[in-house]
Amino acid sequence: MFNAVIDAPFGKVGIRIEGEAVREIVYLPESVQSVAPDTPLAQRAVEQIERYFAEPSAKFDLPLATAGTAFRRRVWQALCEIPPGAVVTYGQLARQLGSVPRAVGQACGDNCFPIVIPCHRVVSSSGIGGFAHHADDGFFRNVKRWLLAHEGIPYA
Repeated sequence: MFNAVIDAPFGKVGIRIEGEAVREIVYLPESVQSVAPDTPLAQRAVEQIERYFAEPSAKFDLPLATAGTAFRRRVWQALCEIPPGAVVTYGQLARQLGSVPRAVGQACGDNCFPIVIPCHRVVSSSGIGGFAHHADDGFFRNVKRWLLAHEGIPYA
């Protein structure tokens, strides 16, 4: 199912590889069993994600599978331009892209490559906002809180 599952400060991270590209990165609960990387690319992804966990300014250099609509890819490209330690609101990003906040939020939620494409750096104008299509105050929002705090942006 996964080409690697690694420990993360908030649970686990699963990595799926397809051919010569990362196909998906998934946040998983701590109860999921770890899986040693089974390809050189999975090993490279693990090393880069672990480097990010140690240093939030770490850069990623991974081949990502083509995914999403043209609009989603535009949003994801804009996300990559948000530096560690900074956030923008869904509304700000929507204005930048000539769109609306809800569409930007949907594109963020559809991100197949979280951490590498930092959708956690987009927040609501009234707080932390949702994460990974989850608006409740559970596992996914706690992951977002951890990622933001790791980058020096605490959200209660």
